[in-house]
Amino acid sequence: MGTLIGRHFAIRPSDSSPSSLFRVTGTFEHNCLRFHHRKLSVSWAARAQKPANTSLPKDDQDLGDEEGDLLGANSGIVSACFVGLLTGLCVVLFNNVVHEIRDLCWDGIPSRGASWLRELPHENTWKRIILIPTCGGLVVSLLNTFRNALEEENSTEHGLKDVLKPILKAVAAAVTLGTGNSLGPEGPSVEIGTSVAKGVASLFDRNARRKLSLKAAGSAAGISSGFNAAVAGCFFAVESVLWPSPADSSLSLTNTTSTVILSAVIASVVSEIGLGSEPAFRVPDYDFRSPSELPLYLLLGIFCGLVSLSLSWCTSWMVAATDKFQKTVGLPKAIFPVVGGFTVGLIALIYPEVLYWGFENVDTLLETRPFVKGLEVDLLLQLVAVKVVATSFSRASGLVGGYYAPSLFIGAATGMAYGKLLSSLISQLNPIFHLSGIMDVASPQAYGLVGMAATLAGVCQVPLTAVLLLFELTQDYRIVLPLLGAVGLSSWITSWSVKRPKEKQSETTSSDASVHTSNDLDELSLTPHNFDKCISKTLLVSQAMKTKYVTVLKSTMLIEVVALMLAEKQSCAIVVDGDNLLIGLLTLGDIQEYCKLSKETNKIPQVSEVCCICESVTPMMNLYSAELIMKTHATDQLPVVSERQPVGILDRECIDIACRALATTQYLSTLTN
Repeated sequence: MGTLIGRHFAIRPSDSSPSSLFRVTGTFEHNCLRFHHRKLSVSWAARAQKPANTSLPKDDQDLGDEEGDLLGANSGIVSACFVGLLTGLCVVLFNNVVHEIRDLCWDGIPSRGASWLRELPHENTWKRIILIPTCGGLVVSLLNTFRNALEEENSTEHGLKDVLKPILKAVAAAVTLGTGNSLGPEGPSVEIGTSVAKGVASLFDRNARRKLSLKAAGSAAGISSGFNAAVAGCFFAVESVLWPSPADSSLSLTNTTSTVILSAVIASVVSEIGLGSEPAFRVPDYDFRSPSELPLYLLLGIFCGLVSLSLSWCTSWMVAATDKFQKTVGLPKAIFPVVGGFTVGLIALIYPEVLYWGFENVDTLLETRPFVKGLEVDLLLQLVAVKVVATSFSRASGLVGGYYAPSLFIGAATGMAYGKLLSSLISQLNPIFHLSGIMDVASPQAYGLVGMAATLAGVCQVPLTAVLLLFELTQDYRIVLPLLGAVGLSSWITSWSVKRPKEKQSETTSSDASVHTSNDLDELSLTPHNFDKCISKTLLVSQAMKTKYVTVLKSTMLIEVVALMLAEKQSCAIVVDGDNLLIGLLTLGDIQEYCKLSKETNKIPQVSEVCCICESVTPMMNLYSAELIMKTHATDQLPVVSERQPVGILDRECIDIACRALATTQYLSTLTN
């Protein structure tokens, strides 16, 4: 790697007092991006380097806390309580809306779930079964169109957009689920929690370092209120929010844990008051006969891992096929949710269990409803296949919902079919091999419960959450050992299979590019989750960052900062102290938001009143780590620092340009070989 060679100059007004002092920094990089058709040679030490923790002076930290928090020193705890309370209320409202839509569409619901449609003649039901999901897709299409138009509308106030977008998405999810389309409510519940956390953070706690804690608290509240399982919600926040952001070492583990626990408990209590104390689904009577069954549960974990892979691959394929079909034919995207609902209705004519009916369909599979006949093995296996197809197409078509409920349904069907096959096989082999004293097989319900957790862990990659969720619902320690084995194997299979294509793709870029791109350079990213991730791990921040940036002092007047941004055509300014050490970042969006909320019209605000403490990256960090920090902190730009002094600015556009440039170079190199 080359070195950054440039120059630094300062512009000072005639009045050199600290209040009017600002600087413009320009650095011209002489070593342009040096791309080759093979991966860039980057040392493992550089690629594994963690983001630098910008440790601020104590007085700067205290200043940021005091100015950014409206609730005082304990704002993190108080904000977490607000997040839990509001998330619980919103999830209760969301579930009630789903139930009301379902009651309205289906004229009252029998307690045994969608299987009651099997008992009615098709002549009386086929119109409703097809039209209701289709009409739901039509309403979702209108809501998605309005939401997309809202995002593109420049005249709409930024704050109003932030409020309307999650509301419209939650309404779309309620319509999707209320009309029976094959998705689940837990994903929207988590999004409700994170949206509430974002709103609470913007109103009461503007400290950027605590936004991740509140986001985790909102996620925990969403799961705990959805399943009425606070412990599982806490572990979900750890697995899905905190663990994916290991670079953020500045967060206090104790404070983060306390906020997550408080939010989850409060949301669970509110959910229990609003929706009742019953768990999301009924736990069947089950038993565990002997430790000799453990290998059978491990085998079930392997099967569930393969089923999880089929759901992931089917969804990815359908999403890619839908996008390609839409681009080729030129159909508007608004048509696809209607087609998705129509397809679900067609499948439900033969397999009504694919319709979302709360968790009553799961209860039907587990045979926990009275006077409900159990399903045969062949029908259970068919339900696994059609549920995978229905869920994948629902997601690809633009319908709104989550994967938790479909994963639990698929896992329950897989486990019940596996358990019934084992019982039948053992009963047939027992007279020949006398296995009654050696191997006693538990009831199929036990395998159904384990299959639910294993499939959930495989699809959503939350193994600890899956184990704790089933343990919390069953309250039986005996289930933990088979759960751990099956969940561990299922999660390992899915995670291993995701890594393998990435390794092959990096070695055989030319063959993959010819299949996926079809000579379209706009699709050089191949699959967004594989190829771009591999490229971003190869490139360094120093190869993508902007080396022209603006620095200002905390005492600078905002009007001067805005004028400087306009003159230098920059959307943000790096805030530094007198020694040119990083303090924070100031964006035009921050200034506009402050002006909307500020009530002091006679005072000209300074940078210190608006600036928030921000995260930073280093030049030798890879772009994947930098992009992960942006995602976890919900920001679009980060200052690049070396020994706490700014050397550049990195935004999402820089990352996109660098990745596309390298992908294009690799693609062109394959044409010359």
